[in-house]
Formats: sequence, structure tokens, C-alpha cells
Amino acid sequence: MRVRKLLVVVTAVTAIAATVNVPASASPGAPAVVVSTVNIEGAKNFRDFGGYPTTDGRTVRTGVVYRSNKLSGLTEADVQQLTALNVSLDVDLRNVKERHDEPDRKPAATRYQVADVVSLEHGLRFHDNAAVTLVKAIAAGLLNGSDNLGQSIGYPFMVDFVGADYAFGDLLRAIAANGTGATVFHCSAGKDRTGWGTAILLSLLGVPRATIEADFLLSNDKLGNPKAVELSWLRAAFDEVDHLYGSMDAYAHQGLRLDDATIAALKAHLLV
Repeated sequence: MRVRKLLVVVTAVTAIAATVNVPASASPGAPAVVVSTVNIEGAKNFRDFGGYPTTDGRTVRTGVVYRSNKLSGLTEADVQQLTALNVSLDVDLRNVKERHDEPDRKPAATRYQVADVVSLEHGLRFHDNAAVTLVKAIAAGLLNGSDNLGQSIGYPFMVDFVGADYAFGDLLRAIAANGTGATVFHCSAGKDRTGWGTAILLSLLGVPRATIEADFLLSNDKLGNPKAVELSWLRAAFDEVDHLYGSMDAYAHQGLRLDDATIAALKAHLLV
């Protein structure tokens, strides 16, 4: 019974961690990142997903995917701007309580889809021994000097928890299938669940890891809080991918259950 209670707590860490701030660490030599400016008054961390170069000389298309924090605080002008941006799909990564307490505001014509990263709909299952993952995450957090171990634990569990696989897989399939307009996806702060979802997709598109890390750290600027995210958290998730799958491609196919056609559709949709 004690072990089961521990695992229930662990699956909720990613949602809890989104409300906690710890010190950020800079990435030496990280590339400069220029993001297309979209001013959404009620969602400070709303920004265009695109604009980044890939390793094969292409560029991630702008105006197709947006990432954000919660959309519950949008003004009427913000909603009109989403309409102008042709946002036809809103994918919500938050848990049931977050969605109930602060429901999204969006254009009437925009479809809404839930991809709950901490949902127990598919059971309380992990790819690795959860107690071992927990101990390793705590040790890594202490070694990296994180002031909050919740964040250090949350990121590897977004890879290890089976329910998160379904959520991130559903997110990417939804983006690939949305040919009628732009997609926005978000969690509460737009930095943790949204940050990892962004990292997955940018990786599959061939964006260099250093650029992905620089994009991740932009949440500190967008939220006006230099302690909003820490690079070691993102790296902990990538390390868990390497531990469980060996590569992001294997993670996409085996963990997220993406087929070749979906990945090809994402690249066709998002690369120029």
C-alpha cells in the first residue's frame, strides 16, 4: 500500500511542479533564439513554435503551431487575435482539476482536445521501476543543486509514466492531422509539460539540441521570472529517454506509439 501511494504521488509531480519555481541555469554557448512576436495579454508565455533551423538546412514553419501557458485569462482582444492567427485546434495538457478550475477561453470555432499528461486513464504504469527512477531523480536534483526536487523528479517521470506517453502521442498526432489551421497547445505555466512536448517535436523535426535548450529557457524571459525553469530538468528528461529507448526516434515510435506516416506528416506540415 505504501508503494502504491508513492507512485500516485509521483504521477502527480509534473502537475504540481508546474506551480513551483527554482533557479535556472544558463547554457554556455547556447545559440541566440529569436521568436516571432505574438502579444497575447492574458497568456504571457504564448509564442510561435516555429522559426528554428534544422540540422539538414530546413526551417520550422511559423504560423502553424503555437505553445502557451493557460488560456483561461485571455481577453476578448486575445480571443480575436487567436481567430486572426487561424487557431483551429487547442490541445490542453493540464489535469482535470486545472481544467475545471480555469477553463480555456478560445474562439468558438476552435476545436478543443484534452491530452492530460498525468491522467490515470491507462492505469498506474511505468516503463521502469518507479522507486529506482525516483531515487535517481532525487540524486540528480541534489547533484545539480536544484532548490526544488519536485521539478527534478517530474521531468524523467514525464518519460517513464505510461499515461504521459499517451498524452504526448495524442498531442503530436493532433498536430499532424490538423490541416485546417494552426494549433495551440499548453499546460498551466507553459514551461514544463508544454516545454517537454515542444522538445519532443523539435527533436523529431531535426532542430539541434542546443537550440531546443535555448528555446526551453525562453520561458524565464516570457514569464518575467529568471527562476521559472532550469536546464537540468530538461536534460533529465532527455537522459531518461536515452536510458529507456536509446534515442528520441525510438522513444517516438515505441513510447509515444507514433508511426512513420505521422512523423512524415509532422515534417511535411512543419518544415520548409
